[in-house]
Amino acid sequence: MDETPSETQPMNPGVSETDHSLLVRLRKGDESAFVTLYRKRQGAIYRFALHMSGSAAAAEDVTQEVFLALLREECGFDPSRGTVSGYLFGIARKLVLRQMERARGDVPLDSDNEDSASSELAVDDDILGRLTHREGVEALRRAVVTLPRRYREVVVLCDLEEVDYAEAAGILNCPIGTVRSRLHRARALLLEKLDKERHGRPAVNPLTPARCVI
Repeated sequence: MDETPSETQPMNPGVSETDHSLLVRLRKGDESAFVTLYRKRQGAIYRFALHMSGSAAAAEDVTQEVFLALLREECGFDPSRGTVSGYLFGIARKLVLRQMERARGDVPLDSDNEDSASSELAVDDDILGRLTHREGVEALRRAVVTLPRRYREVVVLCDLEEVDYAEAAGILNCPIGTVRSRLHRARALLLEKLDKERHGRPAVNPLTPARCVI
C-alpha cells in the first residue's frame, strides 16, 4: 500500500523548505517547523535589533518576542504582501521603536531633504564592505548606532542584512526611492563619523632611541 506523506512533514527532507512552507507547518502545530524557522532567521533578527538598539539584552528580548508572535492566533502574516523574513523584520522594527520611545534615548530624526541629499552624494554600494575592512566591525557598529533612526534602519537592513530595496520599502512602509535616498545619506554620514573618529584618536608618540651610557 502506498504511504501518503504527512501534511505536517516536509515532502523531501533533503530539500531546504521555504519560510512560507515552514510557517504553514508551524500553524498546523508542527514544533519542528518552528525550530527550523527560528534557526534560519533568529540571527538576522537579533543583529537587526542589536544594531538598532545598541543593547544585547534588548536585542534578545526583541528576538524572543518576534518569534513568540508567530505562535499567537492573531499572527497576521499575508504572503501577498511580502516574505516571512520581511514580516519578521517588521515586527522587530515595531518592538525596537517601542523600546526607544519608552527609553526616550533615540537619536532625533534630522530634517535633511532626502531627495536632494541623494542627488548630491556619490557614495558607492560597496562602502560598508570597505569601511568594515578599514575600520573594523566594532568601529562600524559604534558608528551605525549613532545614526538617526531613519538612516540606521536602512543601513542595517540593506547593507548589513542584505535585504533588497523593495522588501526594505515594505518593512519600513515607504517608497523604494526613499529607501535609496536614505541609504545614500546614511553611507555619507558613516564616512563622516568614522573619519572623525579616526582623526580624533590620539597620535602615538614616536619612540626615542635610548642613549647608551658606557
